[in-house]
Amino acid sequence: MSKRLSYFVVAGKTASADQWAGLMMIAALGFALFCVNSPLKPAYDLFQHTQVVVSFGDFVLHQSLLEWINEGLMAFFFLSVTLEIKREVLEGHLSGPRQMLLPVIAAIGGIMVPAGMYLMINQNTPELMHGWAIPTATDIALSLGILSLLGSRVPLELKLFLAALAIFDDLGGILIIALFYGSQLTLGILVLSLLGIVGLFVLNRFAVSRASLYMVIGFFLWLTFQESGIHPTIAGVAVGLALPLRLDLPRANIPLLFVEKGLHFWVAFFVVPLFAFFNAGIDLSDTSIKTLGSPVTLGIMVGLVIGKPVGILGFAWLSNAIGLTTLADHVNWRLMTGVALLGGMGFTMALFFNSLAFSGNGSLEMGRVAILTGSLVSGFAGFFWLRYSLSQSQS
Repeated sequence: MSKRLSYFVVAGKTASADQWAGLMMIAALGFALFCVNSPLKPAYDLFQHTQVVVSFGDFVLHQSLLEWINEGLMAFFFLSVTLEIKREVLEGHLSGPRQMLLPVIAAIGGIMVPAGMYLMINQNTPELMHGWAIPTATDIALSLGILSLLGSRVPLELKLFLAALAIFDDLGGILIIALFYGSQLTLGILVLSLLGIVGLFVLNRFAVSRASLYMVIGFFLWLTFQESGIHPTIAGVAVGLALPLRLDLPRANIPLLFVEKGLHFWVAFFVVPLFAFFNAGIDLSDTSIKTLGSPVTLGIMVGLVIGKPVGILGFAWLSNAIGLTTLADHVNWRLMTGVALLGGMGFTMALFFNSLAFSGNGSLEMGRVAILTGSLVSGFAGFFWLRYSLSQSQS
C-alpha cells in the first residue's frame, strides 16, 4: 500500500488524532448535556443566545453566538471538507474511476434510503418533512474514530472505504444545503456574490499562490451570502474549490495543502467541539416515550439506524452484483456490514441539518434527541459487529 493511501486513511492525521478528535466531540456533547440538565442551564441558555454585533460603516450584522458558530465557524468546517475532497479527487485515492465508484454509489444509497424512510414516516405531517436531510449524514470524525479503536486488525482497505464514503457523504450534504436550505434569494446582493465567485475563478485561473487573497474574497462572499439568501457556509465551499493544488511550488507552499494543514487542528479540536457543545444541549427532563415516538424522532432514528446501513450496503451490493464495482482485497460483506452500521453516526452534519430544518421550531429539541440516540445505537452496533467479525476472521 502506497504512502499516499496511508495518508488518506486518516486524511492527513494519525489514527490517534482521529481518536482524540472524536473524544473531544464526545466530551463537548457530555458537557452540553450536563449544563442543560443542571443548575447551569440558565447560564448555558444565556451564553447560547448572547447577541454579538459586527459593523462595517453602514453594514451591521446582528446575530446570536449560536448563529455565529453555525453560520460563521462552520464555514471553516466546510472549507476543510472541500479541500479534503478536492485533494483526494485530484491526486489521492479517489483520483481513479475504479477507486471512486464503490464509495460514491454507497454514499448515494446512504443518502436516498434514509431520506425516503424519513419522508414515509412523516408524510402525514407536512411541517416536519423539511427535516428529510437530517438522517442522511455520516460523521467522518466519529465513524473513523470508532473504527480506529479496533486497531491494526482492521484492513487498510476497509478504512479507505469508510473515509471515502464519509467524504462523498459530506459532498452530498454540501449539495443538499446549497440546493434545498437557502432562503428566498435577493437579486441585487446575489450579483455581488457572483462577482466574488468570479474573483475566485480569476485567482485560480491565473494560478495565484497567495492563499490570503482567496480568504479575503471568501470573507466577502460570506457577507454577501448572509444577505442574498444562500446559506453562508457555502462560502467555505467556494474558497475550497478555488484554492489551487497543481502548482509548480514546494508542496508546503501550495495554497490548498497550506490551508488544509493550517485548518485541520482548529476545525477538529475547536470548531467541531464548539459546534457540538452549542447544538447538542438536550433537556432530558422533557424527553419521554411520547417524544421518542413522535414522527420526527422516529424518522431520524429509523433513518440513521436502519436507513443508512441498508442504503450503503444495498447499493454497494447491487453495484457489485451487476459488475460495476468489486470489493477490495481483505474486505468481505460481513466487514462492509459493520462499516455500513457506522455510517449511521450522523452527529455533526445531522445536527447542522437539524438546525437548518427546524430553526425556531418546537421539533428542534426532538431532532437532537433522535440524532444522539440514533448515532449512539449505530456506533455501538457497528463497533461490536466489527469486533466480532474481525475476531471470527482471525480465529
